[in-house]
Amino acid sequence: MVANGVAVLSALADPTRRAIFEALPQGPRSVGELAAAVGVTSSAASQHLKVLREARLVMVQPEGNRRLYCLDPRGLADARDYLEQFWPSAIAAYSAALSSARADIAET
Repeated sequence: MVANGVAVLSALADPTRRAIFEALPQGPRSVGELAAAVGVTSSAASQHLKVLREARLVMVQPEGNRRLYCLDPRGLADARDYLEQFWPSAIAAYSAALSSARADIAET
């Protein structure tokens, strides 16, 4: 899903959202825990989590009266799929640069 790959990159471009996202690999955490971890209010953390949910980077797990957030692998798969489309041209450009550098060395 190319469109969501762009949404993932856009969501992670914000440093606070990225910090929240990076706080989740250790396991599910509540809004309050995430807010404290990144130094924002719970309200601000909730707004950032909404963007991360829409990009499919986090999902919510209800646990009693709390809502715990954890990583959603679908968003990372979308980002990977988006970025993989550029590998063939990146590898070709790298190969061309390497060939050019070799030719320059051979001329000296």
